Amino acid sequence: MAEDSNQEKTEEATPKKRDKAREEGQVAKSMEIPSVFIMLSACGILYVFAYFIYQNMLSIMRHTFSFDEVPDLTISYVTDLLYKTTFKGITSVLPLMLVIVLTALITNFMQVGFKLSAKAMMPKLSKFNVISGVAKMFSKKTAVELIKSIFKIIIIGAVSYFCIMGDLEEMIHLFDTSVGHILVFTLKASFKLFIWVVLVMTFIAILDFMFQKYQHEEQIKMTKQEVKDEYKQTEGDPMVKSRIRTIQAQASRQRMMQDVPDADVVVTNPTHLAIAIKYDPAQMPAPLILAKGAGLIAQRIKKLAIENDVPVVENKELAQNLYKIIDVGDAIPSEFFLAVAEILAYVYKMKGKTMQ
Repeated sequence: MAEDSNQEKTEEATPKKRDKAREEGQVAKSMEIPSVFIMLSACGILYVFAYFIYQNMLSIMRHTFSFDEVPDLTISYVTDLLYKTTFKGITSVLPLMLVIVLTALITNFMQVGFKLSAKAMMPKLSKFNVISGVAKMFSKKTAVELIKSIFKIIIIGAVSYFCIMGDLEEMIHLFDTSVGHILVFTLKASFKLFIWVVLVMTFIAILDFMFQKYQHEEQIKMTKQEVKDEYKQTEGDPMVKSRIRTIQAQASRQRMMQDVPDADVVVTNPTHLAIAIKYDPAQMPAPLILAKGAGLIAQRIKKLAIENDVPVVENKELAQNLYKIIDVGDAIPSEFFLAVAEILAYVYKMKGKTMQ
C-alpha cells in the first residue's frame, strides 16, 4: 500500500468514483455563474416591482413618522406598529427574495443536477478543529480563491472606472441642470455600468466554471492501482474469474463426455471434428447434440464412441455445419433434418432398428 500512495494519479475517474464524489458533495461548480444570474434576475424584478416596492416603503414611512397627535407609547401600540411595519417590509421585498432564491437554486441545478448528499450535510467534528482550519486558510486552494477574488475586483473596478470616466464631462455640468435631468442621467449611467459589469462577470463566470471543471477532474483522478482495485471489487479478480471459467469448462466437458456413450451416432470431419447425436422419437421432437469438439476433444469423443459401440460416420459438410451453428444440448435445425435422418437410418439399419 505504501507503493500505491506514491503513484501519480494519471487515470480518468471511473463512473463509480464520480458517483462516490457526488455522494460526498464533490462537484464541479462555479459560484460566479449564480452571481451573474442573480444580478440579472434582481435587476429584472426590481424593474417590474419598483412601483410596488416604492408604494409599500412610502406607506411604512407615512404610518411610522406621521401622526396627528403624539401617540400613547403603550406596549400594545408599539407591538402593533412593529407588526405592521415588519409585515409591509417583508411583503415589499418578498418578490425580490423569492426570485433570488429560485435563481440560485436553478443555476446550481443546471451546473450539477439534482442530488441530495446526506454525507455532505452531516456535521463533522474536523470542521471545528482550529489547527486544520488555520491550515486551510493558508492552503493552495485558498490562495487560488484569493487570487481569483483579487483579479475579479481589479477587472470589475477597471470597467467601472472607465464607464464613469466616460461620463465624467457630463457629470461635471449636472449642477447646472434640472433635477429630472440629473435623475435620468443617473439612471442611464447606472444602467450602462450594470450592463458592462454583467458582461465582465459573465466572462469571468465562464472562465471560472472551466477552471472548476478542470480542478474537479484533477482531484478525482485515480492511480492505476486504484483502477485495478476497483475493477476487482466490481468485476472480480480477472485471475480468479479465469480460473472459475476454466473449472466450469472442464466440468462441462466432463459431463459432455459422459453423455457420449448414450449417443446414436458420432458424425466426424473425419479427423478434426466430432459431433455426438442422439434421437429418441418418443421423447424428442428432433435429434439432439450430446457432445461436440475439435482437435483432441474430437479424438476423445471418437475414442469413447468406439469403446461404447457407438457408430462413427464421416460427413465432412454436415460435421462442419453442426459444429459452427449448434451448441451442446440444442436440437438439430430443420434444414439439417434430411442429412441427419439419412445417417440415422443408415445406423439403425446397421443395428437392425427402425426410425419411427
